Amino acid sequence: TLLLSQIGPLHYAQQRNHLQRDVTMKGLYFQQSSTDEEITFVFQERENLPVTEDNFVKLQVKACALSQINTKLLAEMKMKKDLFPVGREIAGIVLDVGSKVSFFQPDDEVVGILPLDSEDPGLCEVIRVHEHYLVHKPEKVTWTEAAGSIRDGVRAYTALHYLSHLSPGKSVLIMDGASAFGTIAIQLAHHRGAKVISTACSLEDKQCLERFRPPIARVIDVSNGKVHVAESCLEETGGLGVDIVLDAGVRLYSKDDEPAVKLQLLPHKHDIITLLGVGGHWVTTEEDLQLDPPDSHCLFLKGATLAFLNDEVWNLSNVQQGKYL
Repeated sequence: TLLLSQIGPLHYAQQRNHLQRDVTMKGLYFQQSSTDEEITFVFQERENLPVTEDNFVKLQVKACALSQINTKLLAEMKMKKDLFPVGREIAGIVLDVGSKVSFFQPDDEVVGILPLDSEDPGLCEVIRVHEHYLVHKPEKVTWTEAAGSIRDGVRAYTALHYLSHLSPGKSVLIMDGASAFGTIAIQLAHHRGAKVISTACSLEDKQCLERFRPPIARVIDVSNGKVHVAESCLEETGGLGVDIVLDAGVRLYSKDDEPAVKLQLLPHKHDIITLLGVGGHWVTTEEDLQLDPPDSHCLFLKGATLAFLNDEVWNLSNVQQGKYL
């Protein structure tokens, strides 16, 4: 994450008055080449326009997280622009609100994710954003923590609450638990009273996961490629299989046929189906997942469900959602 500014309380009023005036400031954008192979970052001057839209909020950005730019999705959405805003996970202080804003008022501390089609970059001193993309920031959470965790927090909550209906006593396999998404998912699962199993891709990740409190039921070290994830999960659950699987990608083919970008540490799709229990939920991030008829039949016999975790669906405006769906 990148911390843009921290203003002491003695200077806040003066700074706020300055930001309320119409001034010219710079925002960070990226520009793709005609071949879409090269990305150039540029600063673009933009006017600090007053809030005119009814449901929009003017926000002083205090912290902005720099996450990966999904150029493939932008192309699929046919979002052709000369310049694309950089930085979408933001935390800051409300400066002004539109006439129909009902959730916020000036001086509120908020955090949110800018929509994919936002005109304003998060890497700017002042931005405008629709109130529906913001929530109140908890008082004890710092600016950088809020901006840095909001995206993976929403992803983990969506996967566990909406897509797999997590409840106390369920068993959950969280792949690559030491990742940003994995660590938040583990904490949420523990909070709901679930039994957590996780995989580690290195010795350092394994040591990190073993320090979790409450402890993880089993940490499966897949770094050497010799441990069978399905066997370990079935052993841990007494042969019943796990209730919920959150993957971090899967292999679709044999090791010899898999592209180089597919790390051998990823489990095969057949392993996931094997370790899934009756009535289980498989939440995948593998956008190109292909299931053969025997795979589908096995899921049918287990009464299992398959859900795709695409966090960007929730970050699109209503107009863009219509194009996407």
